Parts: sequence; structure tokens; C-alpha cells
Amino acid sequence: MSMIELNMDRPSIAERSTVNFAETRSITPATKRLYDGAAMVPYNEALFREHNVKRGLRNADGSGVVAGLTRISDVHGYNKVDGVLVPDEGKLTICGYDIEDLVSHAQEEQRFGYEEIVFLLLAGELPRQDELDALRERVASMRMLPKGYVSEFPISTKSKSIMNVLSRAVLLLYAFDETPDDISPAHEVDVALSLLARLPRIAAIAHTTRQAELEGRRAHVPRPVASYSMAETILQILREGEDFTHDEAMLLDVMLMLHAEHGGGNNSTFACRVLSSSATDAYSAYSAAIGSLKGPRHGGANSKVTAMHADIREHVRRWDDDGEVAGYLMKILNREAFDGSGLIYGMGHAVYTLSDPRAKLCRHYARKLAEEKGLGEEFALIERVERLAPQVMRDVRGTDKPICANIDLYTGFIYNMLGVPEDLYTPLFAVARMAGWAAHRMEEIYGANRIIRPAYNSVMTYEPYVPLAERG
Repeated sequence: MSMIELNMDRPSIAERSTVNFAETRSITPATKRLYDGAAMVPYNEALFREHNVKRGLRNADGSGVVAGLTRISDVHGYNKVDGVLVPDEGKLTICGYDIEDLVSHAQEEQRFGYEEIVFLLLAGELPRQDELDALRERVASMRMLPKGYVSEFPISTKSKSIMNVLSRAVLLLYAFDETPDDISPAHEVDVALSLLARLPRIAAIAHTTRQAELEGRRAHVPRPVASYSMAETILQILREGEDFTHDEAMLLDVMLMLHAEHGGGNNSTFACRVLSSSATDAYSAYSAAIGSLKGPRHGGANSKVTAMHADIREHVRRWDDDGEVAGYLMKILNREAFDGSGLIYGMGHAVYTLSDPRAKLCRHYARKLAEEKGLGEEFALIERVERLAPQVMRDVRGTDKPICANIDLYTGFIYNMLGVPEDLYTPLFAVARMAGWAAHRMEEIYGANRIIRPAYNSVMTYEPYVPLAERG
């Protein structure tokens, strides 16, 4: 029997080969139905209505189907009065506390607040100073990756997405845990803290190592500083040293706080809860959540907003002219500009109607740094898009539905202002959201304690079996 020799030496990015499935695909009479069938699913809106199936687990009015109970957070964007949705100002509450209070108090006291939210999510209560210090010390002690991990993990793998790298990295960490299938509370907390400590380093190492290899230089990854907050740790690695200001770290801390948790119904958190309900290990559940967040309908939307802002800056001559800006937004909606999708990215939300509290906080805390960095005009253009887009969308689409900016309208601009590479926008979202995923995983395991197993109505036709030789 012939054997295939495996080359265990890791090739460089330039030497790695990829498979182009389109080039190797051959559509013949024998393969046509195979490829055509997958794209010809005979479902339509009427069929969903006939069977009273909530497509996307959404009610007819757009609200989410209630799938569980939670004490972790509440995402409020409307009231229901006599069965009718009534728009309301947006509010995000975490374990009983308004996100605006959590962010503003940390900022006013000139301290980093993300770790406080981590403790709140995992413990359900705000920490005392000694408890917060203990949490920070525990996370700091876990920042270095396990011995042998970096040599086994292909940090410079040619990949179009660091989110994919993160997902694989989390699964590999399973192999470095002596009791990876332990789902006791103590072990679950330890895994969550270890990932909060390690994911920023893994994401940044994956980016800097690949860039260094592409540029033919050695990557420099500084050793962790025990006293650094999560925000400072991320900037230290990205800047390959300590070349960042306190104001920059404080703004990144705001972004981490705003992304830490956003209800159990968002796609990645629900994915985490679904896997957790089977009592699988934490690494598998978090890897799945990262895979969900990668999607352009979820966390991947911020890159689209960044590209749209660049396109508007290029094609609108007078950024301070409402008429010119509104006219170009109308072209985008009419599929005459930007990517032809007819979407103004960063506008609208599944829950928020009149306002997204996260977008409001982004706008408030980003303004000062934008002025300091000479980016006030770009910032003002984004504010103008936020102000004009709802009416333009109503005019073009003929709807009276309330539309507000969501956090993605400002995320890309803020990350760009902080020098965060675009391929790390969504990974930083994942780093921050680990806290929320962990809280929901534990609530699912120890609270609901039942495997999630919804039903699907069958709409197929039943056919008699035809022997292979008789099939036409």
C-alpha cells in the first residue's frame, strides 16, 4: 500500500497552497442537480405564515420569539401596548445596572471599567475594591499562553479572517487543559477568565506575526504587564510596546464595556447557549460563538461601515452640506453608489428604535479624541449621516418606521482612530463579548439545565422509493 509522506515543517505564507473550488468544479449533466438543488429550496413567506412558523425566530412585528429567561441583561427598544410595538428610547441594562451609569462612573473616576463589568456578569453583583483587584490579578496571571502552545498553533497561517484563527485557537486550548470537560462552576469561571486573558494576545499575535512575515521582518510581541487593564494590554500588543496614551486606553475601555454584553437573543450568544445546553465543554461553545460573530449579519458589519464612510468621504465634496450628503445617501439606497446593496450600514437595529444607547456613548466619548487627533471633520460627517439617514431612508422606502444609528456607525471610526487594524475590529468585539458569553453559558448550564431542541414542521412531499436502475 502506497503511503503519503507528511511534511511536518511549517511552510511560510508564500509557500502555502489554497484550493480554489470554483476552478476545480465541473458542472456536467451528472452533477447539475447536485449543485442546483442546494440553491432551490422551495420555501416562501406564505409557507411560513401558513404553518405559523417564526422565520429567524422573529414574530411578525419583528420582535424576537421568547426562548428563555435571564437575569443577565435587558435590551430595551420599544414597549408593547395592546399587542402593538411602540417605539421607545433605547436602554441596555446589565445585571440591573444601566450601561450609561457603568460607563460614565468609570470615566468620571478615571479608572478602567471593563473588568468591573466582567465581575458583574460572572458574579451577578458589583465588586468591592478588593474583589476587583483579585479579578485583575487572576486575569493577569493567565495572560501568557501555555508552554508549547505557540509552537503548535499556526499563528501565521494564511487566513482571510483572524476570527477563524481565534475560533481554532480556542479549540486548541482544550488540549492544554487537564480537565477540559469539567463543567463545574469553578472550572467554568477559570476557563472564562483564561480566555479573557489570552484572546487579546492570540488575536494580536496572529495579526502582527502574519504582517511581519509578509514584510520579511521579525515580529515583536511584548511581554504582558501585570498591572495593565484589558484595554492597555490590547494597545500594548498592537503598538508592540507602550506607545499609547491614557486617553486612548480609556476610549478603548469604553468600547470593551459597550461590547461586553447585549442580551441572550443575539446570534452569537444564542449559539453559545445552544451548545452549552448540550453540556459540551466551554471551548466548543465559545468557538461556536466566535464563528457566529464572524458573520456579516452580526459582528462583521463594522467593516462594511468603515468602507462606506471612506466611500462617502471620497464622493461627497462638501462634508458640511446637508443637501449633498443626503443626496449621496439617497444614491446608496437606490443602489447607485457604494456596494450596490441599497443599505446604509450602521443604521437600524433589530431591537432599538429611537436610539441605541451604545451609539450615543460612542459619540460622546469619541468626540474629544477625534478633535485631539485632527479628525473633527470626519467625526462631524458621521454625525451628519446619523442625523440625515433616517429621513432619507423613510423618503426612499416610503415607511414611517423609526430608524436609529447602531453602535457600528461609530465603531470602525473609533478603532481606526486608535490605530487598530481593520482585520482586528471584529476580533476585539469577540474579546469583549467573552464576558457576556460566559455569563449566558453558565446561566444556561446551571439555570435552564435542559438541552435546547426546537421543532421544525415538515413541508416535504412523500415519494415511493424507485430502484437505482429505474431512475430516469
